[in-house]
Amino acid sequence: MSYPSPLWQPGAGEPARISDAPRPPASAAPPRPRRSGLALWIVAALLLPVLGVLVVYFLRFLGPAASILGLVLAAVPFAVVWFAVRLIDRWEPEPRRLLLFAALWGAVASVAFALGVDLVLQLTVGGLGAPVSSVIQAPIVEEVGKGLGLLLLYAAARRSFDGPVDGIVYGALIGAGFAFTENIQYFAISFIEGGAVQVSTTFFLRAILSPFAHVMFTSLIGFAFGLAARRSLSTGAALRYGLVGLLGAIVLHGLWNGSAVLFDFFELYATLQVPLFVLFVLGILVLRREEARLTRARLGEYAAAGWFTPQEVDMLATGAGRRSALAWARTLPGDRTAAMKQFIVDATALAAARQRSLSGRDAQAPAEERRLLERTGAARATLLAR
Repeated sequence: MSYPSPLWQPGAGEPARISDAPRPPASAAPPRPRRSGLALWIVAALLLPVLGVLVVYFLRFLGPAASILGLVLAAVPFAVVWFAVRLIDRWEPEPRRLLLFAALWGAVASVAFALGVDLVLQLTVGGLGAPVSSVIQAPIVEEVGKGLGLLLLYAAARRSFDGPVDGIVYGALIGAGFAFTENIQYFAISFIEGGAVQVSTTFFLRAILSPFAHVMFTSLIGFAFGLAARRSLSTGAALRYGLVGLLGAIVLHGLWNGSAVLFDFFELYATLQVPLFVLFVLGILVLRREEARLTRARLGEYAAAGWFTPQEVDMLATGAGRRSALAWARTLPGDRTAAMKQFIVDATALAAARQRSLSGRDAQAPAEERRLLERTGAARATLLAR
């Protein structure tokens, strides 16, 4: 089998055979596949006490008024990033519980990790000084803390970590969570030190000019882990990819912090950060096109076996086809938009499951394929019912 892009490469596993027997119409949707990721739930529970400590820290050292103001202002760029990430993730949505875990890790665990390292350095060597701390210590410590969350997601939720787009989504939300907590502190301190004028300036710099800074840094690590996932690498082997992504994130983070400490911020922002952001957006668009082509290729294999028509593949694997399908579903008796959305979601998940089956990395993929075939059959029956 040949692939038009290295990002497609699934590995060398032996795929499960697709049965030629067409599916019978189903009257009710079969149950969804069983969720996995118990380790993530345990980690999330362990983070709750850490969250409590951070809340006490803000309330005690910054005061309730400044903390609440910081929280409200920090929610604005976080909401913008969340909306943007959901747009990126719209083609093959990741489980919401994993998206929430990524944001929680960034907002709590990675912040606590960075504060803990800073405290240790203060107690042992008295700190590294403002320039070194900002340009070297912070990028290394913060990106390592955020990268650990991606490593955990890769190890504990591999069935929902299928490629570069997934890695970017998880990395972006970890970065957004970290920036959210960091912004609370920055906005609160600005308000305490300079009132409305200073907090407005800080809000402009952090929420208007650079809401995607941490998102871009950590997305590089996620992209690297996504490439490892597409190649069906073990967690140990994927770590080598993650380290390359981590290095890139540290360099970008260091350049960003250095622009405020060592260089003219606005000059470097215009000449370096803006072009990097444009490249970041273009890269995501290219990856989304790869994801759509991958969906078409995998569903095409089912169409060849009689499970879908070629017209259905076009409908399910293109943005224009999906929009037309939803518009058609709205004209059906009772408005069957929900059934069409479920049909699209399940078919896209089926393509992802087929990709995992091709790689041989997921022993449950063949069973999931069968379940999803039943679900797509049930959704089709609902759409075509009179």
